[in-house]
Amino acid sequence: MSLDTRYLEHDFDEETLGFQEPAPSKSNVQKPVLHRLGQALVLLGLVASAVLTLRPHFAAADSAPWSDWPHFLTSYGALFVGGLLLVYARYAGATPGIRNDNQVFGALTYRGFAGWMLGVLLTGIYVGLYFESEIKDAFGLRAYPLAGLIDAGNPVARLMGVGDQGKYYFLYSMLYTLSVIVFAVRMVFRYQHNRYQLLRTGSVTFFQLGIAFLLPQLLAASEKPEFYFSYFWPLSWEAMFPSKLSDLGSQGTLGQFMVGWSFAAAFLAVPILTYYFGKRWYCSWVCGCGGLAETMGDPFRQLSDKSTKAWKFERVSIYSVLVAIVLLTISMAVFPGAFSLEFKKIYFFLIMQMFAGVIGTGFYPLLGNRAWCRFGCPQAAILGILQRYFSRFRITTNGGQCMSCGNCSTYCEMGIDVRAYAQAGENVVRASCVGCGICSAVCPRGVLKLENGSTSKDRYDGAATPVDQLLKDLKEPPRPVGSNVDR
Repeated sequence: MSLDTRYLEHDFDEETLGFQEPAPSKSNVQKPVLHRLGQALVLLGLVASAVLTLRPHFAAADSAPWSDWPHFLTSYGALFVGGLLLVYARYAGATPGIRNDNQVFGALTYRGFAGWMLGVLLTGIYVGLYFESEIKDAFGLRAYPLAGLIDAGNPVARLMGVGDQGKYYFLYSMLYTLSVIVFAVRMVFRYQHNRYQLLRTGSVTFFQLGIAFLLPQLLAASEKPEFYFSYFWPLSWEAMFPSKLSDLGSQGTLGQFMVGWSFAAAFLAVPILTYYFGKRWYCSWVCGCGGLAETMGDPFRQLSDKSTKAWKFERVSIYSVLVAIVLLTISMAVFPGAFSLEFKKIYFFLIMQMFAGVIGTGFYPLLGNRAWCRFGCPQAAILGILQRYFSRFRITTNGGQCMSCGNCSTYCEMGIDVRAYAQAGENVVRASCVGCGICSAVCPRGVLKLENGSTSKDRYDGAATPVDQLLKDLKEPPRPVGSNVDR
């Protein structure tokens, strides 16, 4: 059979010859009825939340707060169930595999109007939670900005024994955890073909729900120290302050165990586990910040900046925060006076509230889901140093199979140009890599593989020692041969 010569011509016109582009799918929804029900519940939840937010500022002074179960169920309950229904309707029954359709053209997922509005909403929630007293006084409000939403969480707070003083923090933890659960279900459906993603998603959900939410609340309700076992110094920034250690040590055997845990986790578990597994064991499997980023933030991972300017800024900013918390911790131990207390207030405001909270989460739809982890987290900085020079973890590449589709670089939440490494046939051993494995999951050719080698030396060309590699990095930022990150 001979081939039609028209198909070999340089000016081959597919449309003229009858090869029109297929009409784009209007919807990828698998179950439209459930999708509409989910939309209705989410709308109900948003309206109820808006009413609850506004009511304390307009209701009569002697009116009772809205703290009954109906108000909880029509706000948080409707949002939670509606979110689950939307996820189920979108992904249940779909063919396993990564769907890239409309990802970089969607208004929500690529800084369109919907994305900006979501960013404003998330930022507003964080600002309202962090600066409630300041906003109330500045605008002369009758109640705290989110007083109605806090009251709506009272039924669950009472069930868990949370007192009035803890309602504010309970609301934050509850919303955080519910968001992780809803979007963890989305992750399970979206990456159902990838065992690594299923296990990783299950892990971060367990640590957020069980270790970072239920356990601290139950400890506080039983009049024990409220302690977060999944956060270590320096991310748990007060963990090594003498006053914190003294308070825990005075709480009997349990408090003394918590002091021991703080030291063992920060100075033993972190280096040992990072040597064997890289920073992924914490950043992608345990950490609550990473848990929210990997679940609720997954639709925005393609927004990470891949430029060299962003890379250079990352190297300065994240280690500057690490230096700041080290100096603050030393200052609190050696000079526990007015200067240290002022330093503490500045760090808490700039780093923990503005950077980690408002920017780190509120800006998901604008900067991507790992802005805090990439540019500010001091825990990630320590883990990154260990991973870069001492860990056995690496992402190996098979450049001969790479077809340059760019999926790996597009979906890298840490702004790494993974494709350049693959094309150069080099291992990915960047300090910023959190080992989320999405680059491997979206690769259509199986080019990338997450591995733990037998030693830390064979990750580099010439089996460079950590000192040799450090000196090389100080002279020039590490980049693969032929990297296009300068674009």
